[in-house]
Amino acid sequence: MASIIKTSIDLTKIDKSKIIDGKKGKYLPITITLNDELDQFGNQGPVIISQSKEERESKTDKVYLGNVQVVWTNGENVNTAPRDDKPQQSNVETLQSIAKEDDLPF
Repeated sequence: MASIIKTSIDLTKIDKSKIIDGKKGKYLPITITLNDELDQFGNQGPVIISQSKEERESKTDKVYLGNVQVVWTNGENVNTAPRDDKPQQSNVETLQSIAKEDDLPF
């Protein structure tokens, strides 16, 4: 159940009061959601600043930091996001197509 997920976040949207001072550094609790379908931009979900139980119960607006795309998977989790006008493809299909290529140097 392995995957590599790519994201970029907008640092200007980080509320400094949400940063936690830990023993080994400063941390920002975030939540990443993976949706079943791509959005109109090819993203598979949002990255938000994690909310406390009280914030969730009071329906406080979420702070969106960015979006995520799955760029690699072992085929047992989720499919990768399409790239460069290529259709979405599971890792198993990708590995099968690579195995068919016979240009290995050994």
